[in-house]
Amino acid sequence: MTRAGENALRLVNLALLVLFPIAWFAPMLRAGMLPLFGLDEISVISALQSLWETDPALALVVTVLAIFVPWMKVIGTALVQFGLASARLAPALHVLGRLAMADVFLVALYIVLAKGAGIGRVETAWGLYLFTGCVLASLFVSHALRQVRSD
Repeated sequence: MTRAGENALRLVNLALLVLFPIAWFAPMLRAGMLPLFGLDEISVISALQSLWETDPALALVVTVLAIFVPWMKVIGTALVQFGLASARLAPALHVLGRLAMADVFLVALYIVLAKGAGIGRVETAWGLYLFTGCVLASLFVSHALRQVRSD
């Protein structure tokens, strides 16, 4: 990979440090009636707040998968990219990337269940796309870095 390509990957990864927190607070769903949350707009953070009140064990799992795992992966990748951590960290970052996809799955599952159960109107909002884009960009950066290491 060229030096410009490596710099672009670094820039994308650093942008994720800003974009992930925005995505956590951005509206992901708009709903007419959702008995789980009692909100009109749902973000990762508002859903977690509600979940902590009703099911702390599930809230802990979702908090780890939706907040901490993607954040740790981006930070770990940045440390490797800038030579502040060993490239031997790559397999652990790969595992974190697999776990981070679970949050997108949970949101997709929730939409399917809500629409299938006929409990009201559910619409996706821009935060869902931003959050999914962050996860996909993080996967792209990880994949590109694995390709660079294997060359």
